[in-house]
Amino acid sequence: MRAVGSNREARRFEVYGTVQGVGFRPFVQRLATGLHLDGWVRNVDGHVVIDTAGTSQSLRRFADALRAQAPPLSVIRRIHSSRGVPELPEPGSGFTVRASVAGDRRPAPREIPADTATCDACLAELFAPRNRRYRYPFINCTDCGPRATVITGLPYDRPRTTMRSFPLCPACAAEYRDPSDRRFHAEPLACPACGPRLSWHADGRDATGPAALRSAEELIADGGIVAVKGLGGYQLVCDAEQAPAVLRLRRRKHRPHKPLAVMVADLAAAHRIARPTRTESRLLVSPARPVVLVTDGPSGGTAAGAVHPGTGRVGLFLPSTGLHHLLLRDLDRPLVVTSGNLAGEPIATADADARERLAGIADGFLAHNRPIAARYDDSVTQAVRGHVLTIRRARGYAPAPLRLPVPTRTPVVAAGAQSKHTVTVAVGGSAVTGPHTGDLSDARTMEAFERCYADLVALTGVTPQAVAHDLHPGYLSTQWAAAHFAPERRVAVQHHHAHIAACAAEHRLRGPFLGIAYDGLGFGDDGTLWGGEILVADYTGYRRVGRFATAPLPGGEAAVRRPARMALGYLHGLEPLGVPPPSPELARQFTERLDAREVTTVRTMVVRGLNCPRASSAGRLFDAAAALLGLVPGEISYEGQAAVALENAAGTARHAALPWRLIRADGLWVYDPAPTLTALLGQLGAGTPVPLLAAAFHTTIAEVTAALAERAVAGGAPRTVCLAGGCFVNRRLLSDVRRLLRAQGMRVLAGSAVPVGDGGISYGQAVIAAARLKGG
Repeated sequence: MRAVGSNREARRFEVYGTVQGVGFRPFVQRLATGLHLDGWVRNVDGHVVIDTAGTSQSLRRFADALRAQAPPLSVIRRIHSSRGVPELPEPGSGFTVRASVAGDRRPAPREIPADTATCDACLAELFAPRNRRYRYPFINCTDCGPRATVITGLPYDRPRTTMRSFPLCPACAAEYRDPSDRRFHAEPLACPACGPRLSWHADGRDATGPAALRSAEELIADGGIVAVKGLGGYQLVCDAEQAPAVLRLRRRKHRPHKPLAVMVADLAAAHRIARPTRTESRLLVSPARPVVLVTDGPSGGTAAGAVHPGTGRVGLFLPSTGLHHLLLRDLDRPLVVTSGNLAGEPIATADADARERLAGIADGFLAHNRPIAARYDDSVTQAVRGHVLTIRRARGYAPAPLRLPVPTRTPVVAAGAQSKHTVTVAVGGSAVTGPHTGDLSDARTMEAFERCYADLVALTGVTPQAVAHDLHPGYLSTQWAAAHFAPERRVAVQHHHAHIAACAAEHRLRGPFLGIAYDGLGFGDDGTLWGGEILVADYTGYRRVGRFATAPLPGGEAAVRRPARMALGYLHGLEPLGVPPPSPELARQFTERLDAREVTTVRTMVVRGLNCPRASSAGRLFDAAAALLGLVPGEISYEGQAAVALENAAGTARHAALPWRLIRADGLWVYDPAPTLTALLGQLGAGTPVPLLAAAFHTTIAEVTAALAERAVAGGAPRTVCLAGGCFVNRRLLSDVRRLLRAQGMRVLAGSAVPVGDGGISYGQAVIAAARLKGG
């Protein structure tokens, strides 16, 4: 440390992490001023640099407080301290915030702050009649408001946001420059005099400002559907208590069955229509404001049959912006708030695109003139016995960085899977996973993927030199990787290995681990489709030690859309492992419910092996069980619908397991479901209630899983188990498997911040690629 006076010293602090867009510079300025330090703070590229001078005691207190008292939305990963400063501050010169500058590129991604919900202080002002921001929809401060959805470049300053076209009025400018003000250097700062304004359009009628909001509210109250421009894209809004409005939204959006999210004003309103637990309540009021899947209340409080048909849970969330708060306060009722898109498409972000694509859905458009820099859908979470699972990682969570257990000097992009797509960029010890894109099924979603990737590269400063991708050659993400990177720069990653590595990396495991990956389908390293897998793995490789028996998928994708076809595949083509499948006589109670021509056609396809790829899939077995029990329609309209119906049918019922069997085949332990399906049909024919059989099926799969893990450990596998794959979104399955494995003395882990389903695949791919690149 350099002495510059009798008791005066100078120091430079470089602070890395999420320290831009979270009020960090104002915090530093107030802290330094209170300690009578001289100097300055500024954003440099993606981090913060502080040059300061004062007494040694004050500098020690300053260094301690930088981490201990940092703003709640900041995440400090590293503080580098060095002696002396290049420009020594003059004694008594004070402490200032300097203009941001670009800096030298460092081997770590720049961190992009996530959007956060309106804070309590801003909310109080929003509804204070004498406040100059009374009922201003775009209210925010350094502790809340848009971040990732308005940032166009780093360092994070107003000129590099979509607020650059809104010059501050004198009153806002004074707040922005005042170190004692809550809005000191709040980049999205605005007020009615200088900020964005609402606009309304419906049937040739236009309005702006408060009149626009009134027009939208009147239409919603009358049972209409309004397209509302949110933080990260358009949302479709209607009255959750009016079943005709909800059903009309479903019909227009082409979303006949999948549950819709409901926004409520506060926790009290949430408790009126559902039964959130303590953990779920904490999630609801957290700054991220995710959608939380909560058990429905006894009185409903919404048009439950229209909002979330076939499930006893409702997706609830609280307002995340001033505009949402105004809608909820004025209408005084729960609102359906869902993505502004047609089923399968990315959400609309640009005004012209929204008018075109949503014209057939919305009766009116409530927009504003602040552009959306990046597409962010709403995040979705759930809690299972206190354990938080992220189902969709988007607004409020993404793009916060995730740790790489094995750092990489080679910048990597991980292209993700086909469904629930995300993309990840990584270098050094950090990975940045972009928000949920959707299912890569057409040109629009591919454009959304490529836009998200371009944004991540530009904002993080990571220029990938290698790509990690799935083994499946048909995935559009795999094809994108092949089109953009030479073969020597591509790292192919098996789907279920990526699932398990994502879980292990989130929990910072170092050595090998036992992985249980249950999902719909993933391409195996033997060219077949996997989905019920037991793997012993580390971050560079794996070996398969167990699996589910294979069954044909008659018609390929058609079997995924029609669970009855999947059930017929198990009845007529289950892998022969020594026990015959259910007899034709026993199966007749199921097949008689189907069209006879379909039964004959599928049987012929299976016998002849025509378009019947085989899969060892846990997810497809759940589909088959739901179909055998008559719980799903002929064709499902969203992935997981059959499994959701099966879980919902089980409810809280408990029943002993159905018969099951493990055998050794080709060096693997294999679950043969033939006895399970035979018993399921037999007990159904004998009159056992469907809820008890649904519960028994869940118990069976949990016991099978515990037995497969026990066999793996007996064969030398680690006792630390990672649960991954979309099947573990099933709360009952996750709870039962964790309980049984822990009873066997195993350490059981599941993803939390990282989605357990395919939304976590890109992170797992990045983890594996980093480890492999380091190794050779």
